[in-house]
Amino acid sequence: MTGPRIILERDGETARIIFHNPDAHNALTRQMWRDMRDAVRDITSDHSIRVVIFRGAGGKAFVSGTDISGFTKFQSGRDGVAYENDIDDCMLAIDEIPVTTIAVIDGWAVGGGLNIASACDFRIATPDARFGSPIGRTLGNCLSALSVARIGGALGISIAKRMVLLGEIVQAPELLSSGYLLRVVEREAIDAEVEGVARRAAENAPLTTRTTKETMRRINMGNLPDIEALIECVYGSDDFRSGVREFLAKTKAVPKWTGT
Repeated sequence: MTGPRIILERDGETARIIFHNPDAHNALTRQMWRDMRDAVRDITSDHSIRVVIFRGAGGKAFVSGTDISGFTKFQSGRDGVAYENDIDDCMLAIDEIPVTTIAVIDGWAVGGGLNIASACDFRIATPDARFGSPIGRTLGNCLSALSVARIGGALGISIAKRMVLLGEIVQAPELLSSGYLLRVVEREAIDAEVEGVARRAAENAPLTTRTTKETMRRINMGNLPDIEALIECVYGSDDFRSGVREFLAKTKAVPKWTGT
């Protein structure tokens, strides 16, 4: 199989999900999002698995976000609501994995990549890894309440605000000191580090892991507000349409937002 795809590998108690779209820094097409969801659900039903590792192909990015070209087909804000609901469905599959999850970040983890990394229990990165969600400087779209809760809960609200409200890209060393990253390891040593963490996680009592993860998920993501009308407003705006055009034109200029 060629082209953008999700690769699922099993090795004893460990499953690996690999994002394979290196020509686009592993940007996820809508089909890749859904294939990831299906692969995760497949893993969740396999009671022999104790650890799941997420990683990008190519050595330059974990995941650089969503393939933006699909946004050109949106006709109204309702398309944006449907898109965010679809992403939530895919991300919930990761949230509900009952075993330990590890994200291995080599290069960019932005947009959807930041969301996926934040859903994992642990994150191990190379020193040059970079993280962000600069949607207010690129597309002018927004996140679902579930995504905000997930990213803000993992990063901390202050860093999450810097990423979204200021469009900052934050380097791995700072996120190690904040606790978001478990380890920062040189590229040539990262595989051994990841395998060591995976082995330790696999030794944990599975019911302890399952119950602790589910308790934390319910605490952090229960009773979220309904922001569907806000999402519809943003995705139906002239600003969003302008942002998509500018992004695909590769002008690298911040669009002139009008707030409409």
